[in-house]
Amino acid sequence: MRRDSIFYKLFQQSPTLLFELLTNPPANADAYRFDSVAVKEPKFEIDGVFLPPEHEGAGVVYFCEVQFQKDEQLYERVFAESLLYFYRNRARFSDWQAVIIYPSRSIEQSDINPYRTLLNGNQVHRVYLDELGDIRQLPIWVALMVLTTVEESQAPEEARYLLTRTRQEVPSAASRAIIEVITTIMVYRFEQLSRVEVESMLGITLKETRVYREIKEEGREEGREEGREVMANAISRQLTKRLGQLSEQIRSSISSLPLSALEDLSETLLDFTCLADLQAWLEARIN
Repeated sequence: MRRDSIFYKLFQQSPTLLFELLTNPPANADAYRFDSVAVKEPKFEIDGVFLPPEHEGAGVVYFCEVQFQKDEQLYERVFAESLLYFYRNRARFSDWQAVIIYPSRSIEQSDINPYRTLLNGNQVHRVYLDELGDIRQLPIWVALMVLTTVEESQAPEEARYLLTRTRQEVPSAASRAIIEVITTIMVYRFEQLSRVEVESMLGITLKETRVYREIKEEGREEGREEGREVMANAISRQLTKRLGQLSEQIRSSISSLPLSALEDLSETLLDFTCLADLQAWLEARIN
């Protein structure tokens, strides 16, 4: 599972997420911006660097490392690259801190003795996602991080819960980004399934998906009639995956629907359990 890209998206969407993991976050946490940097000679790749606002003068820089596999030289690398970056940008920062995110303690480097002073002080923070508590009681963005670690058998149920909570608690503009992240996490968790199958498993309507937004955008570019045809074809593909092969008559009925009815169908199709449900819906709209 490619968790680095998932956490990159999480931090990119919500830079303050890092500070929700800390007991004593900086007072100006909302003003930090997230970046990913490379330190050359030798070249180090730092997972995440959280930069303080420049207009406030020299501030504290936060380094973040997300580690989901055992690495017996993790701390050697993290401290080397972080301190080298701090050294080369000393004039910009007054201090540094590091946050290491693990799924559990079992992934942590075994021999930590050489770094006992740093690890036992207040400059390096180790976060174990499985110790943050019940995923349903966590702030939504933190819960997304924990979703990457829950058992595969529990993941669909917890993802559906987070989707419901997102729709209830988050404004629509921001909720789209969260829905996209949840879907991406589940696509990585269930690599044997297509994205459409994952969206169906989560109960996501076509209107909420990235595919739908791309169709809408394509429709704007090609014109209203062409956009309606693109949407009709996309819905037919969704229904075929869900209910099986569609007859030419059903395809023709879908193609003849106006744009408003297609939008309604995109929200309703996941409720259908058989072709009879679809036929009844079409008959009610056409007759």
